[in-house]
Amino acid sequence: MSTLPTIADLHDVALDARLHQIIDQKTKPLGALGRLETLGHRLGMILGTEAPRLRDPQLIVFAADHGLAARGVSAYPSDVTWQMVENFLAGGAAVSVLARQHGLALSVVDVGVRHAFAPRAGFVDAKVAEGTADATRGPAMTPAQCAQAIDAGRRVVAERPGNVLLPGEMGIGNTSAASLLTARLLQAPLAACLGRGTGLDDAGLQHKRAVLSDALEQHGAARTPLDVLARLGGLEIAALVGAMLQAAAERRVIVIDGFICSAALLVAAQLAPAVLQRCVFAHCSTEPGHRLLLDHFGAQPLLDLGLRLGEGSGAALAWPLLDSACRIVCEMASFDSAGVSRSS
Repeated sequence: MSTLPTIADLHDVALDARLHQIIDQKTKPLGALGRLETLGHRLGMILGTEAPRLRDPQLIVFAADHGLAARGVSAYPSDVTWQMVENFLAGGAAVSVLARQHGLALSVVDVGVRHAFAPRAGFVDAKVAEGTADATRGPAMTPAQCAQAIDAGRRVVAERPGNVLLPGEMGIGNTSAASLLTARLLQAPLAACLGRGTGLDDAGLQHKRAVLSDALEQHGAARTPLDVLARLGGLEIAALVGAMLQAAAERRVIVIDGFICSAALLVAAQLAPAVLQRCVFAHCSTEPGHRLLLDHFGAQPLLDLGLRLGEGSGAALAWPLLDSACRIVCEMASFDSAGVSRSS
């Protein structure tokens, strides 16, 4: 899978009109279900049908360590990455609980964690390296490692059933990588892309800003999406890029979680703009960089709960809204079928 997939434009005037007509004819005043109607329409357009049904949703968490973490950019030590992977697999993490609640198939993919995991159900070993290098001293990944991580993300999606992808991530230090990608690819001030991540205090935030400024300066020549990703990103972020590209090529609905997933989408969309047509944005994180990205995408997220956990937790929380929107389109009666009089 070393070449990137072709992702077609979903523009379909006839389907767009039919979906609007179907939704408008439901037994309700026009627009009375608000954004749920918009969501149902979007899901129909993504899946290419007047009767959208969501099948076998896949919640896939990609995990990797970051060389930048050794520079103290997170409130937590790097060991938390592998410990949280174990927590996911044991069913004790937030995303594990939410996946269980909503019947989402949960897979955890090791793309670059500095730990050896025992094989078990729900775990995928796709390790490319023992984490990334420190981006203040050189590229975080080689081009080959970046390509291998993208291919791993594509392969994991291609091997799974269903028509919905809910991507998630785990990696201490990955809000730093997401901030770097956002600043460079949007040509935005670093300070506007930077947040407290796992809960840094003021001094920690100032230190994080200084470290990331060094990284940006180190890689000032990086401009193309893949070069920026390799030099400043993370292995799990590269895998997310591959997963999104593969899901888009297969015309799956992609439920975008928070800041790190949105930074991966930024890379994917610069490689293949039509990826954005397949996306539903789950929530708005408290990370400042996430709000920048949502504005850049012109996105209106479904939820705003003050989340900043990652893991795909926001996508899992938004899942029932997608299910409801499809059921409204497919199961709600029309005025004619129910014998209900229309307004005059």
